[in-house]
Amino acid sequence: MHAETRILSPDTCEARTHAALQAAAQAGARGGIVRLREERALAQARAVDRDGARTQLASRLSGAPLAHKDMFFRAGELSECGSRILAGHRPAITATVLERLDNAGAIDLGALHMAEFAMSPTGFNAHLGHGRNAWSEAHVSGGSSSGSGIAVALGVVAGALGSDTGGSVRIPAAVNGVTGIKPTQDAISTFGVMPLSPSLDCVGVLARTAQDAAAMLQAIWNGDANDPRCLATGPRDFEGAVERPLDREDIIAVPDFGDDAPVSDELRAAVLRMADALAGCGATLRRVALPDLREAGALATLVLGAEAGSIHGTWLRERRADYGEQVLRRLERGLLYPATRYVDALRMRARCMTQFVERYLGDAQALLLPTLPCAVPTIDETLTGDASEIERRFGNFSYWTRGINYFGLPGVSVPVGKTANGMPAGVQIIGRAWSEDVLLRLAHQMQLHSDWHQPSLLARDHAG
Repeated sequence: MHAETRILSPDTCEARTHAALQAAAQAGARGGIVRLREERALAQARAVDRDGARTQLASRLSGAPLAHKDMFFRAGELSECGSRILAGHRPAITATVLERLDNAGAIDLGALHMAEFAMSPTGFNAHLGHGRNAWSEAHVSGGSSSGSGIAVALGVVAGALGSDTGGSVRIPAAVNGVTGIKPTQDAISTFGVMPLSPSLDCVGVLARTAQDAAAMLQAIWNGDANDPRCLATGPRDFEGAVERPLDREDIIAVPDFGDDAPVSDELRAAVLRMADALAGCGATLRRVALPDLREAGALATLVLGAEAGSIHGTWLRERRADYGEQVLRRLERGLLYPATRYVDALRMRARCMTQFVERYLGDAQALLLPTLPCAVPTIDETLTGDASEIERRFGNFSYWTRGINYFGLPGVSVPVGKTANGMPAGVQIIGRAWSEDVLLRLAHQMQLHSDWHQPSLLARDHAG
């Protein structure tokens, strides 16, 4: 008996999802793909076709092809967190954020490349191989949400979830030329998400535009009975908020860069281009001193190390050989931090955040900072030298992002042109706690009047 042949209308979600799966399969590892979930994705698409017209599935995300960092658990599906430790792991729970995207009608195509246990800002993974930048395979992809940045930049998916503990959404967004938002600490449920450092972990979103990021953030934003740390108390209208034009009352703090600032001339110029673009949209610029993020970054490193060492303690004793060398060194160092230093770092956190906001934002709505200290490096450049030199370089790479996690503040990284090596340049918009609507509005209004985020800039349009 012959199997039934179905001819799908190109206008159906099922047909579009089938095409997206084919494109993702063709892109494979180059597109940031770890594994596809074809049957589930097509079943979701058929549900959208069947129910979308009469349910909440008729949303902006309805039928949107997404894929997510391989640390967001889906019951019964492989979730390996870029590691050898969790090879073959099939969780019994589904992450709250995945369930919420499902309810919005988004299609989950599968899992994306990530640094081992989310512990590399460059996208390095000793088991899966390096993340490869969407613009150039020789350059780093950024991490730890490497596949999320790659897949969105190459157009394999419309958006992706990532996690941000020290810059792991904003860095791959900047490196691959897309938009990435890290929300306020504990705003989004982390239930069903593999932890790294619960005091710093944030679920974030990567998308082509701030408008698309707003739609995804809106879908996952709400309280969660399964996550007592989640502080969101109800839904937010991020999509509506981004539409209001800027005016003189929108005050943006722009730092004065001294000669010894830990940022290259190219990235300094990118921040000033961003400032000029926002001023052109109607915002008022205000000069402020350049923040010194060394202490906040060191405190974030201490908190991350202590918490990650605790989470991995049993595996470190029983399965030490299954870690990559870089990750193993960082985890074992976390076991050496005195408890008093860890407690002091947490105790100082609120005061440090208040001082940062008062000094550098003042009466401004947002502060502009580089996302990276330099142009996107090649993979080889990040791996030269001994282990201590490589780790120092890793630390410098996240200088402008790591301290923001310690403060618990939201930030959006947006593409702002290119550097001389042809790679994207990203700039962060940092705001007060719970100001995600403001940051996305600033980013969206700028993107309405610029083309730095447009697909024509993608490497795939120029690569052979």
